[in-house]
Amino acid sequence: MTEQIKHLSAEAVMAPFVGRDHLTNRELFGQLALQLDLPESVLDSRAPVGKSGKECNLFERKVRWHQQTLKHLGVLERVDRGTWRLSGEAQKELTPAPKRSVLLAFSTDLGCALWASAEDVFSGLGEEITLAFTSPPYPLAKQRAYGNVDQTAYIDWLLPIMEPVVKSLRPGGSIVLNVGNDIFMPGSPARSLYVERLTLALHDSLGLHLMERFVWHNPTKPPGPVQWASIKRVHHNTAYEHVLWFTNDPELVLADNRRCLQEHTEKHRRFVGSGGVKRYTRNTGGAYTLREGSFGAHTEGAIARNVLTIPHRCPDQQPARDFASANGLQAHPALMPVRLAEHFVRFLSEAGDLIVDPFGGWATTGRGAELNGRRWLVTERCREYLMAAAQRFRDAPGFYSPMECSNA
Repeated sequence: MTEQIKHLSAEAVMAPFVGRDHLTNRELFGQLALQLDLPESVLDSRAPVGKSGKECNLFERKVRWHQQTLKHLGVLERVDRGTWRLSGEAQKELTPAPKRSVLLAFSTDLGCALWASAEDVFSGLGEEITLAFTSPPYPLAKQRAYGNVDQTAYIDWLLPIMEPVVKSLRPGGSIVLNVGNDIFMPGSPARSLYVERLTLALHDSLGLHLMERFVWHNPTKPPGPVQWASIKRVHHNTAYEHVLWFTNDPELVLADNRRCLQEHTEKHRRFVGSGGVKRYTRNTGGAYTLREGSFGAHTEGAIARNVLTIPHRCPDQQPARDFASANGLQAHPALMPVRLAEHFVRFLSEAGDLIVDPFGGWATTGRGAELNGRRWLVTERCREYLMAAAQRFRDAPGFYSPMECSNA
């Protein structure tokens, strides 16, 4: 058996069905042979198999074995003899990862994205994590296609998922959570206190320490909350979300703000170029004293503030969005800019460290890690999101995706 056939995966067998009404076995064999670059001799050869010694084509046998596995998982269904298609649920809904199953969606030299539930991966990871940067599904009252719980069940749902991630955290490692702001008490303009309860639960139950409450200011955030700002007129439009930074050991925390310095403004560069402070100044309240020449030394950049102004759309997302549209895939509705992920990747890790995201989505955390020389691992339950997210990594060294559509 050739190496290509030996490593043929269920994901590769499933991919040609995406966007197709059905495929015959002959069509499927042909597409997979082209994808694997198999010579005709392999397609025509037969070899004895099993105790009976019955001669079979090993390639076709391997494909049929994966077909039966995917049928058992509810992903493929038989139309008639020798003809298959994606199951009805797989065609019209997002396809969740089979329980207790971990499948490769795509990988690069630095990391990989897994089609799996986070619980099935991180409970047996066996490697230290430096940073988990993630945006869990928000506790919205109206459930999204990818699935979410409401605020009453949110903490009991999230903590068991995060617990194995926290257990794998190296001393001084960090957990950073982007959580929604526009969550309200049912039928009321009063905001939910779920963020405060979550913060306390992460400390009390998982032993995490709150290091900072960052504000992600999104100047392109759509107007809202519509009910309370546009209709009832009792709120302003919201322009920010919470980004909570935790660590398991504040004394050993692996953070360095020199890795994420901001570019100096032109005004500041002129100020430094002129020699800094011109005369001795003492604040009347005694809070600080400025001496002649203060702030006159050149520095590599400005220390970032804890309010990060970053638009939610970025060009890096476009290949994934275009791919989803062209192939009839549901696009993930949440858009996180890669600049936000990159900021925390640089701030809270060094090159070669492992960065993870248990709620992969567009794989933005992985992308931020990839662009900055960090190893990465993301998990995502919905196959369609991963197929689109893979397009963001096509230029990365070692890119491989057994899940890709045959026409990608």
